[in-house]
Amino acid sequence: MKKNVLFICTGNSVRSQMADGYLRKYGSKKFNVYSAGIKPAGVHPFTKKVMLDDHIDMSSHKSNHVDEMLGINFDYVIVLCEVAILSIPKFDGDHKLTKWFMEDPIRMFGSDEHKIKAFTYTRDLIRGKVMNFVEQESKR
Repeated sequence: MKKNVLFICTGNSVRSQMADGYLRKYGSKKFNVYSAGIKPAGVHPFTKKVMLDDHIDMSSHKSNHVDEMLGINFDYVIVLCEVAILSIPKFDGDHKLTKWFMEDPIRMFGSDEHKIKAFTYTRDLIRGKVMNFVEQESKR
């Protein structure tokens, strides 16, 4: 039986979307993947770009509000930012809450080239965390 995993960040526009994309790619046989935000802001265009650069098409992804996830029994709730952890609702069931806090590349100032580098850096961090998560889960 597949395990349910929810990724949460503030806007469900960058970090949680990237994690969603990677877990769907590397763990779709073992996991049902969900992502949401406390203030959904739409998937950022740079998120779509850097993920496509790594062969993950996110053109059909949309931002979801965390309240839309109530009623789903999650095995894992993974929060990617400190802001979101303060506002997530209480989910039903017995789930493991994990914190993967990291900077939001949206906050980066400068040229688009500089911002893309920040998004790429974040993408690579998340890919590593997701791959490690999948590897650890395969040992259970």
